[in-house]
Amino acid sequence: MRWDSSRPVPWQRLMREWLIYVAIMAALLAVFFRDAGIVGALAGLLVSGPLYLLFGFVMAKLGYQRKSLKEMRTPQASSKKSKQDKDESDDDASARRPPAPTKRTSGGGNRPKSKSRRR
Repeated sequence: MRWDSSRPVPWQRLMREWLIYVAIMAALLAVFFRDAGIVGALAGLLVSGPLYLLFGFVMAKLGYQRKSLKEMRTPQASSKKSKQDKDESDDDASARRPPAPTKRTSGGGNRPKSKSRRR
């Protein structure tokens, strides 16, 4: 994929994802490292924001679009529809004629001749 400056960047989604990440990591850091100083870790989390947004910007301009959870659930529903379509197409398949015989599948006429019995 090539760089396309006209591609939209989902800024709200990127910000929301990063804020959720920061909230979860800050809570984990506060729980597990409450005795140690967590100021440096929190500063690292805050610095990760612009880096995440920059990386998301570049990926969006290159054409990458990650599916949302709603979009990921949609193929399951469409696979159910395709199963129903297959059931309907099975009726059509039974009405089709069998394939033409070949050298290997000519309906039993290509069996090797049995050896004649000795008397």
